[in-house]
Amino acid sequence: MERKGLESFIPPHGTYKGGPEGFIYNENHDHYVCPEGHIIPFKKVFLDYRTQTKKKEYRNSSKVCKGCPIALQCLGKSAKEKKFSVTYYRAEYQHNNTRVNSKRGRYMKGKRQSTVEPVFGTLTQFMGLRKINTIGIEQANKVMHLSAMAYNLKKYLKFTQKRVKSEAGMLALINFIKMACREANRLLLRVFKNPEIVML
Repeated sequence: MERKGLESFIPPHGTYKGGPEGFIYNENHDHYVCPEGHIIPFKKVFLDYRTQTKKKEYRNSSKVCKGCPIALQCLGKSAKEKKFSVTYYRAEYQHNNTRVNSKRGRYMKGKRQSTVEPVFGTLTQFMGLRKINTIGIEQANKVMHLSAMAYNLKKYLKFTQKRVKSEAGMLALINFIKMACREANRLLLRVFKNPEIVML
């Protein structure tokens, strides 16, 4: 997305694994330094068999941890050496997380919660869009056109009805609905005759 000039604010997903808390990463030498100052070197790159995500393993010798004052809380009761894995794309995740947690990132999250997610909720909960029962992108595009028109009409009616106080206002509202329906029919004809139309 960055290569295409797009600014994203995407929180890390469940397979993301950063380094252990309290350990400092040395980017130049690709190793971690534990709270006691011992180096945890890089060992190998591997593919997690459960999540199929690429990771890097860091592990030190059991001799280093032997006699360490924080060995019990760091290793637990059974482990003899410090060993952990970190997502292979750590630098990219760190860069993204900084952007997500920035002032602009928090603003964009609030913007999404107030504008985009309510629409998703209405479409999936009340307008039958949990699934699209069509085959192909063109047919799915037609479904989305219809849903968008229905959502916008519903929203406009709710907005307008609060402001209609007279018979003249009600008449104007009825005329608007008729005009909107004619426009919707015209657009539907265009969509069904031209399946290559892409929804904006």
